[in-house]
Amino acid sequence: MFEWITNQFAALQDFVFESAVLPLVHQLGLGGYAEQAFDWTEFFLIGALEIPLLFIILGTLEKWRPLEVSTDQVERNTDIFYTFLHRLGFVPLMLFLLMTPLVDSLDGWLRMQDIIPPKLEDALPFLHSSPLLSFIFYLFILDFLGYCLHRGQHQINVWWALHSLHHSQRHMSFWSDDRNHLLDDFLIDGAFALAALLIGVAPAQFVTIVIASRVLQSLAHANLRLSFGRIGEYLLVSPRYHRVHHAMGLGHTGLHQGCNFAVLFPMWDVLFRTANFENIYPATGVSDQLEGRDYGSTFLSQHWLALGRVKRSINDSIK
Repeated sequence: MFEWITNQFAALQDFVFESAVLPLVHQLGLGGYAEQAFDWTEFFLIGALEIPLLFIILGTLEKWRPLEVSTDQVERNTDIFYTFLHRLGFVPLMLFLLMTPLVDSLDGWLRMQDIIPPKLEDALPFLHSSPLLSFIFYLFILDFLGYCLHRGQHQINVWWALHSLHHSQRHMSFWSDDRNHLLDDFLIDGAFALAALLIGVAPAQFVTIVIASRVLQSLAHANLRLSFGRIGEYLLVSPRYHRVHHAMGLGHTGLHQGCNFAVLFPMWDVLFRTANFENIYPATGVSDQLEGRDYGSTFLSQHWLALGRVKRSINDSIK
């Protein structure tokens, strides 16, 4: 069954690429990027399938056990726009176009120095024994990187000026996961791509990790009165656990400038003492929103205001 689904998806990808994407690539004079365009087609199709599934499954769950009722349709529509940008591959495509010259330069320099980045699978031969074991191993490594980067987003003032956009949603839903400044995305996604390159994650495996991670993160942001129980809360980030991270006056300003930074696995918060397992469902947002600070309600206004916060943060650090 799984093999049949995989084959059908591959056939669909070939059809869309050859009939629509490749002619457009050649028309734009970008034939040298045909291979990358084929990969983007995969991202696009996965997102085109993922979005309606999220809408059906998580949307149904939110109607079944909603935590709160949101009447701000403008901000919800903005979050939906972010989701389409990310899940259909437009943001990854933009990041690829920006990062390709950097990656090519780094690859060329390493080759000139006769340096071949080592793969973890070469140092840990047992990973070759099972694709599933290799996938889980890399997933944990990249999730730990995600935890470290997430703490940086909160503890480095200039970075928080960008990341606070993500926290400014007062009524979270499964659409809220992708509400990020594009510059913030560039920093995070670039770090993940570079780390994956350096430790030898196969491209297909990296795509699978990204898809699995973002589906679980959508669940974590859902408007649900849902925890995973006494044991489950320690195993996987739940909507309740992540909501505490978004809690106004607690999640981003409490202990260690925040709590519950884990992306997928709470074990990192437990190890570094940043976990908060209180069984609460607090109000979300950024504290200074109560003082009248505007974070914007549309894509453009949110990005513009974030750049203003970055400028002020830099000026404050210089003084």
